[in-house]
Amino acid sequence: MFGRLVPILVIYLARSAGPALAADKLKAVASFTILADFVREIGGERVEVASLVGPDADAHSFQPSPADARRIKEARLVVVNGLGFEGWIDRLLRASGSTAPILVASAGVTPIKGRGGHDHDVDPHAWQDVGNAKLYVAAIGDGLAKADPDGRGTYQANAARYTAQLEDLERDIRESVAAIPPARREVITTHDAFGYFGRTYGLTFTAPQGVSTDSEATAADVARIIRQVKARKVPAVFLENVSDRRLADRIAAESGARIGARLYSDALSPPGGPAATYLAMMRQNLAAFRAALGD
Repeated sequence: MFGRLVPILVIYLARSAGPALAADKLKAVASFTILADFVREIGGERVEVASLVGPDADAHSFQPSPADARRIKEARLVVVNGLGFEGWIDRLLRASGSTAPILVASAGVTPIKGRGGHDHDVDPHAWQDVGNAKLYVAAIGDGLAKADPDGRGTYQANAARYTAQLEDLERDIRESVAAIPPARREVITTHDAFGYFGRTYGLTFTAPQGVSTDSEATAADVARIIRQVKARKVPAVFLENVSDRRLADRIAAESGARIGARLYSDALSPPGGPAATYLAMMRQNLAAFRAALGD
């Protein structure tokens, strides 16, 4: 009789353990998808992460909802970019009443100035430099370990594994950009999200909008860029997944440049898309640059 009960008991315990294990996961909230991907990579099975701003969505113009406040209230760790990227985050944190620690992932970054004079004093898109992404990963690993000390070993191992992948990515970026003829290493984008990439890897980026998509491109900005594209024979204008296509269309139509492949700057693509992770996003952008700017 007892022998027949053992399999039943094992099944019951396995089923009852499932929800308990799920409930024991550290709940983390990230402000946008790129940070959520970092947290997911480092947290692994120990962490349940939600992103406030979803795939292909613009964090600059995001409007939080009561559901977002509830997510933060229930979280044990909140991860934000900082550098002025999430202009709405302080109001949301106050509204949520959360007592969770706030991790500013960019805390170790040396910021560069915002360009164009439109909005920010500093450029918040620090993740576009893979060296900065490694700083994000280190900060997130430390933050997870403080919130969940029992998982410290897991977080350290995952961070080390992922950092090695980032180093491979950075090597590939440098090699690919080096293969682009120097005279063609100029990129026109719709908003100024690639300053860190350009500074580190040797491409020149120009955009009619500032570092936030909330800023308005003036007629003078657009005219200046059209003249620049014509004079320098810039081969392509790139549209980002968070930007209004009409601006890129106008510059391309009036300058003769073509529209290049879509870039991913501030948000990942949905799952199954071409840029569903940070690593995929950076490689997708790199392939777009090579295709448009190479011989």
